[in-house]
Amino acid sequence: MPKIAADKLEKIAARLLKGAGASAEEATIIASHSIGANLAGHDSHGIIQIPVYIDRVKKEHIIPGAKFEIVRETPCTTVIDGHWGFGYVVSERAMKITIEKALKNGVAATTVYHQSHVGRVADYPIMAGKEGLIGMMTADSGRSPKTVAPFGGREPRLGTNPISICMPSNLEGPFYIDMATSAAAAGKLKVAQTRGKPIPEGWVLDKNGNPTTDPNAVKQGGVILPLGGPEGHKGYGLSAMIEVFSGILTGLGFGVEPTGKHNDGVFMAAFKVDAFRDLETFKQEVTDFANYLKATPKAAGVDEIYYPGEIEHQRTQAQLKSGIDVEDKTWAELKKLAEEYGAVKELGM
Repeated sequence: MPKIAADKLEKIAARLLKGAGASAEEATIIASHSIGANLAGHDSHGIIQIPVYIDRVKKEHIIPGAKFEIVRETPCTTVIDGHWGFGYVVSERAMKITIEKALKNGVAATTVYHQSHVGRVADYPIMAGKEGLIGMMTADSGRSPKTVAPFGGREPRLGTNPISICMPSNLEGPFYIDMATSAAAAGKLKVAQTRGKPIPEGWVLDKNGNPTTDPNAVKQGGVILPLGGPEGHKGYGLSAMIEVFSGILTGLGFGVEPTGKHNDGVFMAAFKVDAFRDLETFKQEVTDFANYLKATPKAAGVDEIYYPGEIEHQRTQAQLKSGIDVEDKTWAELKKLAEEYGAVKELGM
């Protein structure tokens, strides 16, 4: 696999997206979020997705320059129709509105529907955390094709339905959680497929309901399992609640529609810490709490205990120096698109 500098990958992603019809602003936002996911170690949401987004633009499942419409609002709430725009662009703007309302009124919440893939959900609560707010976001795939079975089932009824929460602190990296409520994000299966590697047992069932390590099993009629293994009812229950927040509360509904469009519905919220207590005191206590967790005596074979979000921060710092591994298959797809848009020489590919 070639190892590519992050800034070059951003340039490649942005140029290809512009070739597909995205504006310079849209392309910059999408490239920043996507390569940020690579840097954090979440390759499933990184450069590997750029050809997917371009294919969706060609199919008119994503509309560059789509209208951003506030269809309902109060001082503390906002409902947004993204009109099938790029999810990164729509949700980033939506979180900025949510932050502004929370700073003014103490709390704010927003729902968004009719937008494409929003990428790594953590990016948006982290925006709130940087402003001294507690940020939260849940997402589901609207009525897009499903991949996750309810606990005990072998047919898909749910998306991977992630949740992320970020707390402001004085730590070097943000203190946050970002997790799918399934055993694995769907994108991680794609990474394994692209790299020709098996997946851990416990992630998926094949079409007959049997455990498998084949990353292609879901495409062949299998399902992803809910988070929790033998205690998967917990992940299933959390996923169902996220489906209500992000699908039913947004008005998208549940189940699958025949259009094939990927349609991320999201619920996001922000809470002004100093509406509850002094912000600087809170940030320092979160920092002290993180260090308290890290100071826990280690179990056998454990080198370090991390606070939530610390591993991603360390990976980001390391890969900014070393570069990002890109699968040969993904690199070939990017180069083919660069040829299509006459940008091979420009991008040094």
